[in-house]
Amino acid sequence: MTSLSQASLAFACLLGAVVAHEHHTDNIPEGQVISDEPIDTILWLHIFIQITAWGVIFPTGMVLGMIRSRWHVPTQTVGSLLALAAYFLGHKHKGRQFAENAHSKFANTLGLMLASQVIIGVYLKLHLEKGINSRIRRFIVPVHGILGKALPVVSWVQMLFGGIAAMGYCRGDHLGQCLAHYIMGSAFVAYGILLTILLLVGQVWLRKTGRSQEFFDSLVIAAWGCVNTFTEHRWGQPWRGNDLQHTSMGIVWWCAGLLGMWLSRTRGGQPKRNLVPAVVIIITGWSMSSHPQELMLSTMVHSIFGYTLMAAGAARIIEISFLLKDKAQISSKNVEDTNSFQYLTPFLLYASGFLFMGATEEQIAFLSQAGVTHVSYILLIFSAAFLMFLFVNVLLHIYAQASLPLESSNSSPSAPEGGIHLPITPRQSQHPRNRQQNLERVRAAEEYELDGLMSEDEEERPSSTDGVSEDSGSGRRKEIPR
Repeated sequence: MTSLSQASLAFACLLGAVVAHEHHTDNIPEGQVISDEPIDTILWLHIFIQITAWGVIFPTGMVLGMIRSRWHVPTQTVGSLLALAAYFLGHKHKGRQFAENAHSKFANTLGLMLASQVIIGVYLKLHLEKGINSRIRRFIVPVHGILGKALPVVSWVQMLFGGIAAMGYCRGDHLGQCLAHYIMGSAFVAYGILLTILLLVGQVWLRKTGRSQEFFDSLVIAAWGCVNTFTEHRWGQPWRGNDLQHTSMGIVWWCAGLLGMWLSRTRGGQPKRNLVPAVVIIITGWSMSSHPQELMLSTMVHSIFGYTLMAAGAARIIEISFLLKDKAQISSKNVEDTNSFQYLTPFLLYASGFLFMGATEEQIAFLSQAGVTHVSYILLIFSAAFLMFLFVNVLLHIYAQASLPLESSNSSPSAPEGGIHLPITPRQSQHPRNRQQNLERVRAAEEYELDGLMSEDEEERPSSTDGVSEDSGSGRRKEIPR
């Protein structure tokens, strides 16, 4: 049986499991969405294995695929096997039972995406490039890349759905505020991830766009503000709760976003930094910290969330105005020349997102009944933000090591005096064989440039001197070996 046939069989088994599983709901009390039993060991294994597979292994494999690493296929294979095993564990557990929910329904979509990735990956690994396969390959290669990069996003959504389903949250009247917290909290985390990417590996792309970073920030802020303006209140019905505050916040966002886009270019059309997105973050943090809450724990969590968000905006202002002095980055030559202060804003956005996602009404009520203090809870949330920030930095380090070589100095052994300076990575510069390869690359590049500068007469001159050449350095004539 070929590898492609084996992959097809695995896909069929997975698809059959997706559509054929059953849910037990006989122990769920009337009017409830979960039973009173605790989560058993099998379900805990399902949770931890799925988090490992979808939250750690697959994102790592995605980065390895982007750098064409030989470890891409083994990593994704391990992740697929773990995800498949954990999927079956999720339907063999005892203990707590669950009504139909978004987590169980979205698992079908996720399973189909994974199975598609496996089959496409096996097809590409077979290197079928002749005949019609050449045209098919041109189509499925970008599809494979898009699906691979989408997996971390949909995995994040599915893990949120899983946490909500496990506790029976976000039903009935709680759905609206639940969606607001999880969507906006995820948006802050995503913003922090994007800032980290642009800080460490995205400056070259940013220069190619001809836009400043604040242009894209302001564009997203304006779009998000338009959505909030018309979705935070059910138009035609009486205003209630925090509807007016949420709607006015949306109006501020799209107004500020338009201003930020306008200020992101000079009169000559060059990209220019501005502080509008940072000011919007500060205003958002201040307004969120002032939200009226029913429980003291909720008030404290929202306050710390607001202060954290305001600190992120203030740090951004300091970075742009005093550290970078309106430049795109500290150095345009060294890709690793990043100031430690620049890490502060992205991390605070991670922490803000986690804090806001952890401040829903049902979560706060559960913690209050359990006697958990706001200090303990906030410290745990910051711990999760630290781990998330660490993981993103590790992935970007893996990508940068392979894709973004460092600029060698003039004294580098791979760059002779007066020669061509080629970028080398730290790993390349450590091994003698790699140093020799770098020297050969330099010599080859110099010969190529010299060939382009030589005229046809100069190329024919050695043959006309009957085996004798003049040494340009000393004026002496020397024999050319035959």
